[in-house]
Amino acid sequence: MVFRRYAGVFVVSSIVAVAAPAAAQSGTTGQQLASSKNCLACHQIDSKRVGPAFNVIAQRFVNQDGAADYLAATIRSGGRGRWGAVPMPAQPQVSPDEAQQLAAWILSLAADASSAD
Repeated sequence: MVFRRYAGVFVVSSIVAVAAPAAAQSGTTGQQLASSKNCLACHQIDSKRVGPAFNVIAQRFVNQDGAADYLAATIRSGGRGRWGAVPMPAQPQVSPDEAQQLAAWILSLAADASSAD
């Protein structure tokens, strides 16, 4: 059980470590990228808007294998029925690399929330 708890932290740390250099090269943070790609039109970091809050998404997926890939694919292809009646439209303007950066940033919010407790 302890391994499982720390395995999730390791996975998130690994994802962030991989995505962070790409964001650093472009000089863009996850929140800046989310803003530039209009994610914040429907999502907020810590409160529901049209879609769920990013920190709620992070809490749901942080300890799941393949969470970053799943979130990145959902960002690009959209989804429906996972968070209520309002579907998330596909976001083809978000490149695969940007989707991975956004997914890593979203998952990092779970670590931020747990350290604030």
